[in-house]
This record gives sequence, structure tokens and C-alpha cells, in this order.
Amino acid sequence: MDGRVSQGRRRFLKFAAVWAGAAVGKGYPRSAERTGWGEEQSLPKIKDYRLLGRTGFKVSDLATGNINDGGVLNAMLDTGVNFIDTAESYPGHHRLVGRAIKERERKSLFINTKMLAEGDISKEGFIKRARKSLEDLGTDYVDCMMLHMPETAEALKNEGFHAAMQELKSEGRVRFVGLSNHGSFWFRDPKETMGGVLLAAVEDGRFDVFLMAYNFLQMDQAEHVLEASRPKKIGIALMKTTPVTKYEILKSRLEQMEKEGQEIHPLYREGLNRFRDKAERAEEFIKKYGLKNPGEIKAAAIRFVLSNPAVHTVCCSVATYEEMEQVVRLSGTRLDPEGQATLAAYQTACGEFYCRHACGLCELECPRHVPVNTIMRYNHYFLAQSREKEAMLKYSQIPGARADVCCDCPGHCERACPYGVPVQGMLLLAHHQLTLT
Repeated sequence: MDGRVSQGRRRFLKFAAVWAGAAVGKGYPRSAERTGWGEEQSLPKIKDYRLLGRTGFKVSDLATGNINDGGVLNAMLDTGVNFIDTAESYPGHHRLVGRAIKERERKSLFINTKMLAEGDISKEGFIKRARKSLEDLGTDYVDCMMLHMPETAEALKNEGFHAAMQELKSEGRVRFVGLSNHGSFWFRDPKETMGGVLLAAVEDGRFDVFLMAYNFLQMDQAEHVLEASRPKKIGIALMKTTPVTKYEILKSRLEQMEKEGQEIHPLYREGLNRFRDKAERAEEFIKKYGLKNPGEIKAAAIRFVLSNPAVHTVCCSVATYEEMEQVVRLSGTRLDPEGQATLAAYQTACGEFYCRHACGLCELECPRHVPVNTIMRYNHYFLAQSREKEAMLKYSQIPGARADVCCDCPGHCERACPYGVPVQGMLLLAHHQLTLT
């Protein structure tokens, strides 16, 4: 393990120890009722609400992410979750949210939605799209409208967006303005990382809330942003907080391909062999330290981010009632010493199987300009968020090179990765997943 990775592990242990405090499955059937919960079944409840920076709104420490099941979304809101994250680019999600909030007290909810700076980016274009979002959501206003995924600090200054927000705020249609970011489509400039863009947004001063990637395996960029945001009282919402399923999913996919006897290009197999070598070493560690329960590790990962007082809410994209219950029961908890040890062990065993969101460092060495960060994000949508069709469509629309060109490459990306991620093998597995080949 190189010096950078070792330093990251030391920093995780340091921050986990600082934040650690005393902390303390059943599935539910669908029904015609709004949530699917019977009278004999007790809902877990949100136990902690935090002030969302200068918005002055107290939000639940756990929030809804891109949840595509109306019953699960309603059940989560019934637990006391009051921060709802959505976006115009999430297919059908505005209307799903609109149905969920229709009979609820509007002022008790904080609805956050997002617009990409694409298409008509004039003031009039943004206003037209915002009004369509309000119509689909069935609400007179949104609590926060975010500029979605700007890739550079210069893109933050989009005057069409800011002029539109000023007018919509004066009408009472938008209360606050925010920014979401998890890296660029393709890594061009080391200064234009997620952290660099968000730090520029802090200095800009026009953004009230940030939505960003942060987890126990990926802390550096976000912590600089958290530190700079605190004195400005910028609200912080998190995404991509549980990077703990990649190893098992990727390993299963590789085994499936081999079982089906798929013909594999020799260089492709070389990349997969490097992945397998790491997987076998990880398997030994997993058995030794009893890390067979992904749910336990996921819970510790959520407790890790909840333990940071600079974090206000954590977006969770659960797919089932069981997942929803497990997540909500973590509200108000903090990372305890046992959880700290679990995450430290997982970091050692499986940290190399997490291609860091918003990173892209390896892309500078790719001669074919494969957008590694973007492909891995789309694969995350497929594997972890049950957004299969959306992920496959986005992957099919990538301009230029996709991961199929990686089969005859000697692995420039893997040599460039400072975290030891078997990038080439994971890209090839992602390609098979996102094309179902």
C-alpha cells in the first residue's frame, strides 16, 4: 500500500476517533395503503433534526435520495424524513414526489431539486424549466433550486441561472439556491475537482446549500469544503455515503461471466485477473475479520457521516421497505468504537474496490479519454440505486470512448490510480453490466 493510501487510512482513523460517540430485518409487503404499513407494525422514527445552515430550516438527519418506489418514499416520509432530494433529470421523479407530498403539510418539508446548465441556458430558459418542475411537483415553490453538476468554477457564474433564481425568489417560487457536484464528466484540470468547484462556490457567495459526495473512503476533498462552508453557514447534504457493496457485486459479476463461458479477450482477461488477485486477498481478510455482513458495514458508513457535526442531512436512495427501515433506525446515532473498527477493517480489505466518486485522477493518463468517473457513477446507479434503465441509457449516450475500448489497453488507469483500484477490470465489468452483454 503506497504512502498516499496509508495516509488516507490514518486520517480516517483520526477523524473516526474524534467523531465517535456513544451510540447505541424484516420486509414489509406492498399494499393499497399509502405506505404499506399495517397498524400492528411500528414505524421507526427520525430522532435528530439539524439546522440546514443559513436556511434556518431544521431538516431530518436522513433524507430521501432518488427513490423510485412511491410506497417506499411515502413510508420514509411517514418516519419524519422531511428533506426530499430530486431533479428534473431524474425520469418521472418530480411527479412521483408530487404524489407523495400531495396530502402532506407543505411547510414541514424541504424540497430540493436541480437543473443542469444544458439546452437553453438563458434566464428565460431556466425560468421555463423551473416552472415546469413546480408543475410536475404540484407545489407553488421549492425550498432549494440547485445548479446541477457544473464541471468548472467558471460554470458557477452562469448568469442565466442566477438571473432566473433572483426573479423566482422575488416571486416566492424558490427560497434558496444551491449546488450539487460529484466531479466532472471527464477530468481535464486537477484544479477543477469536486472540491475545487465547491470551494469556488463558497467564495462566490450566492449558494446556500451544497450536495456532495463524502464517505469514509473518500474524505479529502469534502473535508476542505466542510471547513470552508461552516463560517459561511452553508447547508450541507451528502450523497454517495455507503461505498460498501462494490466488492461483492463485482465479484459475482465476474463469476457469472466465467460460468457462462463467455469468450474474453486476452488483455481483457489480464485486467480481470488483476481484479481477481485483489479479490482473493480481500476474501482472506474478510473471513479473518468477520466482514461478511454488508448491512453492518453500510450502517457503520452512515453512522460515520452522521457523526460529523458539519453534515446536516444524508440522502439515502433505498429501494425496499426493509432497506428504508434499516436506514431510518440509524437516525440520531453516531459511530461507536465497534463501528470504527469495522470500517477500518473494511478499508483495508476492500478499499481498493471503490473507484472514488468525483476523483478522475487516472483519466489524465488515459490515451483514449475514457470518462472513468462518469462510467463508474452510471454503474453505481445501476448496481446500488436500482436505476438500471436510466444508467444504461446514459451509458449508451456517452460521446466518444466507452469502456469497451479498454479491452486492448495495458492498463494506464490502474497504474495511475493512487488508491490501488483495479480500474481496468472494473471498467470492463461495468461495460458488460451497462450493455447486458
